[in-house]
Amino acid sequence: MKIIFKRIDHVQITIPKGSEDEAREFYSDLLGLEEIEKPDSLKASGGVWFKIPGAELHLGVENPSLTLPEGEGKPSKRHPAFEIKNLDAVKKHLIENNVKIKEEIPISGRKRFSFYDPFGNRIELLEYDG
Repeated sequence: MKIIFKRIDHVQITIPKGSEDEAREFYSDLLGLEEIEKPDSLKASGGVWFKIPGAELHLGVENPSLTLPEGEGKPSKRHPAFEIKNLDAVKKHLIENNVKIKEEIPISGRKRFSFYDPFGNRIELLEYDG
């Protein structure tokens, strides 16, 4: 099955808990990125999101020591996310090929899931509703 990638949707990097104001100073005030509101379902986890041309930059809260690949402790939140076509068919294809799927917290207006490549890199795939 050929997966049809449309674009990169976002990249997530991580910041320590409680450093959102410092992140805003750097990414918004210094770099000039526009902050965008996080979905209600994700606000409790902290962090801050920014708009960049053609994509988004998500800063998620994470203990800096949590950068281990899966199987060696808790894996990092860091990941790219790709918008694709036919998300459900792609998910089925990956499962049929023994790729372990991780269901993500629902976000209004989009379907999504993630998985880890053989090297421990987290990849998110998503499709917008409508």
